[in-house]
Amino acid sequence: MKKEKITKLTFLLVVVFMATLPAQAFAGKVYKLGLSLAITGPTSDAGNPYSKGVEDYFSFVNDTKLLGDDTIECTIRDDQYKTDITKQNFEDYLDQGIVFYLNYSTGSTLALKKDFEEEKIAVLPASFHAGNLVDSNYIFLPIASYSAQAIGLAEYVVKNHKGDKPKVAMFIHPSAFGRGPVEDVKKSVAAGLNMEIVEVVEHGKDLDNTAMLKRLNNKGVQYVISHTVQSPVATMLKDASSLGLMATSFGEEGKLTFLGAHYTGGNDLVALAGPSAENFYWTTSYIVTSEPGPGAKEQLELAKKYNRDDKAANSHNYANGMMVAQVAAEVIKRAKAKGKEITKETLYEEMLAMNGDNAFSPSSTVGPVTFSKTDHAGVDSLQLYVVKEGAFKSAGSPFVPEYTEKIK
Repeated sequence: MKKEKITKLTFLLVVVFMATLPAQAFAGKVYKLGLSLAITGPTSDAGNPYSKGVEDYFSFVNDTKLLGDDTIECTIRDDQYKTDITKQNFEDYLDQGIVFYLNYSTGSTLALKKDFEEEKIAVLPASFHAGNLVDSNYIFLPIASYSAQAIGLAEYVVKNHKGDKPKVAMFIHPSAFGRGPVEDVKKSVAAGLNMEIVEVVEHGKDLDNTAMLKRLNNKGVQYVISHTVQSPVATMLKDASSLGLMATSFGEEGKLTFLGAHYTGGNDLVALAGPSAENFYWTTSYIVTSEPGPGAKEQLELAKKYNRDDKAANSHNYANGMMVAQVAAEVIKRAKAKGKEITKETLYEEMLAMNGDNAFSPSSTVGPVTFSKTDHAGVDSLQLYVVKEGAFKSAGSPFVPEYTEKIK
């Protein structure tokens, strides 16, 4: 009887002790990540929805227990597109013990390249600049580079132009981001891509492109390939429309056909340019919500779950942010499944192993994400879209540009 009383007392003491433990004692592990990007300032029209896509997908991971009792804590800070602030944010994140890092701009990705090497941390930036990968072991591009996108557009021009060699102009952002693909497009021309680059224009802050558009038209330019963000492109399209220079069919003689890489287009551009966006050709590796499908449905449901407005919900840059979060969550999930401790090293290993049968197919892209020791560009496939009746629609099937391999 005495022994039984002691056993009951011990049990009661254990119950009381367990009840007084903090909730954290029963919680899973917390994996810390960081994101620094331009939520305000230059390129914020891309950065703002991008940040929401990252935030919402990680919230989804935690709320649905995708990682069991473990959770992701991703600190998101606005750097206003200023590299010095990005560097400060990155250093603070390291002090917090991050195991994976999401960067944003081309300038800061290039500037912090050595830091990433020293810290041996896998980095997914919002910048698809091919130069990010030069002399880098730890930077991974989510999708095909800006160079591949611009080359893909140039190839489409050459294949679909009627008449002599097409004359093309490039309209680019006045930064490392904008200049990134120019040399690679020129190399493609030198390697045999049959077109003439008449002029490369770095747009300014002024809101009138009248003189520039008239000049290009007078030089016989029929195609303008843009690599910048939506706002200046929307302004240019409106100006071309006012001047009567917008082509109503691809390559219309005496008119201008406009094309652009990832950050120039999407539903955001249609909202900004209105009817002037009609017949704008655009390429990216992301799905768009203007075409019904499983990926579009998932994106819209995620945005609705976290109370995003229609503008954010339908932005391809929301999909962009969502996708890098999907990749980060996936490598954590894969490392956990193998019984690995979640560290910078193990997540880097999982990034390098994401190929072959281990390729990752998120809902947000038109092709699988693949990485290896020799390939740090994620989705190789691009989809060409064109605005028809006020919405982006697919033009053909996903493709891989031919000249990206020829100029290596």
